[in-house]
Amino acid sequence: MQPITRGVAGLAAMGVAGVGYASLVERFQFTLRRYAVPVLPAGARPVTVLHLTDMHLLPWQRRKIAWIAGLAEHQPDLVVHTGDVIAHPDSIEAAVRAFGPLLDRPGVFVLGSNDYFAPKLKNPALYLTPDHKRGLASTPRLPTAELVAALSSGGWQHLRNARGRIRAGDAQLEVVGVDDPHLEYDRYAAVAGPADPTADLTVGVMHAPYQRVLDAMAADGARLLIAGHTHGGQLCLPGFGALVTNCDLDRRRASGLSRWWPGAGSAPSSAAPPDAAYLEVSAGLGTSPFAPVRFACKPSASLLTLTPRG
Repeated sequence: MQPITRGVAGLAAMGVAGVGYASLVERFQFTLRRYAVPVLPAGARPVTVLHLTDMHLLPWQRRKIAWIAGLAEHQPDLVVHTGDVIAHPDSIEAAVRAFGPLLDRPGVFVLGSNDYFAPKLKNPALYLTPDHKRGLASTPRLPTAELVAALSSGGWQHLRNARGRIRAGDAQLEVVGVDDPHLEYDRYAAVAGPADPTADLTVGVMHAPYQRVLDAMAADGARLLIAGHTHGGQLCLPGFGALVTNCDLDRRRASGLSRWWPGAGSAPSSAAPPDAAYLEVSAGLGTSPFAPVRFACKPSASLLTLTPRG
């Protein structure tokens, strides 16, 4: 075999191995990421927030369902779900089994595009564009109303362009959320306004972390912003990170905890002013059924411990 031929064969073998790892190993390595977030008033007791997102549940995903159900052992003070719960018309029962006792804890949620429209086969190269949009005209609908009823059954608040209050542990939180910005369903102007000074914290909740929503919420005084949608990039390069975020958020903020302030753009968190909000973006727990791979980006949920400001 000629050297060039051996080289091509070697690269092909590496590619097959990489795809095999991404599809058969890493996408099942569910991980709970923990963050301490100093956003509460001085002297306040810590509050735990479990953030779930982008589950993209299929009815037969028993391993994922069992792992999510096991998160109830952490007994969070608040559960936040930022959308893309299901990926199949028959997935609502599976979602209820996955959430289990979590549905009886204080919670809030918003919807993502895959809670409205079923995933469909598309050119995988589209996921490498900065902000690919789905064609909705020919896309089957999912049972959104049934999903909302199931998530609301234990008292979770649906923050569909809505503002409310919720008690989490010993803290009184103001919560404000929008419908999916990726589908341009967000109507923040309808619920905009200064943060409630009587609340211990104002939390902004959205599926896709588009800058227009982040800027508006931060300008109104939300000091914790929670989002999903990005899948953490889903396919990442070691030492480089996410290739894309599937929205206008910069790659460095594709997952994890960072800072955000109006006009932050791609500025690093080290440039944040003292009153900047904290932004937590979760890489989420699933993938599209038509792109079932993750590389250098394990599926994850987040457990935030809110602590007093320093």
